[in-house]
Amino acid sequence: MKASSLTIDVLGVSLSISAEEDAKYLDKILERYRLAILDTQQKTGLADNHELAILTGFLLVEELYKAEEQLSAWKLAEENEFKEAERLTQDMISRIDDVLEKKDDY
Repeated sequence: MKASSLTIDVLGVSLSISAEEDAKYLDKILERYRLAILDTQQKTGLADNHELAILTGFLLVEELYKAEEQLSAWKLAEENEFKEAERLTQDMISRIDDVLEKKDDY
């Protein structure tokens, strides 16, 4: 994939990055960060850009951590459901085998 460039101009800091991601994807990430900054600023009233950037970053990492925990819980639940389905299937196969064996005995 061709590298995309993005200029980030947030909280008085301007920098350019290049990443192996689609430009639209990078724009979505930047927009998400800008919205998170605005939300943090409105909720806290912080005016210092450094404090605002650090707190916003912390809150986004917390959000990511919670999402990872939820995903892990979903994967565990899905795995448990699969194991239960497998157990039920094996039980049904065993019952069918028992019925067929009894039928052969007649």
